[in-house]
Amino acid sequence: MQLAIEHKRFPLKAPFSITGYTFEHVDVVQVVLADGGTAGLGEAVGVYYNDETVASMHEQLELMRGHVEAGITRVQLQELMPPGGARNALDCALWDLEAKRAGKSIWQLLDIQAKPLVTVCTIGIGSPGEMAETATRYAPYGKLKVKLSAEDPIARLEAIRAARPDASIVIDVNQGWSFEELREYAPAVARLNVAMIEQPLPRGGDEALDGYSSPVPLGADESCLSLAEYPEAARRYDVINIKLDKCGGLTEGLQIVDRARSDGKGLMVGNMMGSSLSMAPAMVVGQYCSFVDIDGPLLLASDVDNALDYRTGGEVALPSPQLWG
Repeated sequence: MQLAIEHKRFPLKAPFSITGYTFEHVDVVQVVLADGGTAGLGEAVGVYYNDETVASMHEQLELMRGHVEAGITRVQLQELMPPGGARNALDCALWDLEAKRAGKSIWQLLDIQAKPLVTVCTIGIGSPGEMAETATRYAPYGKLKVKLSAEDPIARLEAIRAARPDASIVIDVNQGWSFEELREYAPAVARLNVAMIEQPLPRGGDEALDGYSSPVPLGADESCLSLAEYPEAARRYDVINIKLDKCGGLTEGLQIVDRARSDGKGLMVGNMMGSSLSMAPAMVVGQYCSFVDIDGPLLLASDVDNALDYRTGGEVALPSPQLWG
């Protein structure tokens, strides 16, 4: 196999804000694994709060060049690289190459009866009026994900709920609340008929949840980066958010799916933004999830060739073989 590493930048349609960060573009690493006339593709954005960058991921991937040229397997990859964006790009490229070599779809390889998914559409942090206006503009989407911080979160949520009484809503705090704030806000969040609170507390502060009974299901994102962190997160959270950039690819993502399903945990598939090439392998995990967040390409000014088909209402068609899998 031959390894090619490419960098791409995707400008956003508009700045996008979450707790502590505002994004104006997305930088990605794309991996191409060539084997004769066949090529497998993978993409990674990386985990910004772990200080992953295009440069750091590229460096990690270069260290794997000899192993790739020697014919690395996905099993070997799990042993040679830690979880993170670089491994994700390479792992997903190996899956794509395996499917193309076999002349099968990813669904045939995994024996999955695949279906289109319905994604949330994400509302970034703004004023209550701005967020309500965005919610109204997203009227075709039945499922919303609302980014909140500790700054008047209930006022913002009430404005969105007034604008969209019909919507199924999850909120994502991105580590922005203290435990005291969670206890204060959770009853109002429940009153506003929110389906889940994602990552309310800072990573590392999860012990505060021991013995706490939330009126709204709690989801672990930053508090569950990989399979190694799953057992502790599963003790404190109702839902596990699997992001391939966090766990290092589809191979480990599917292992987390198996563990969570055996434990009766809810599942969410998420994204670090990115193009349709990032979302396509996440759709495999999404087949097992009650919460689907793969709307990253909707935030981009332009997407890759053979992009996913985002239909009315947030339905996402299965990827074409020309894109991935």
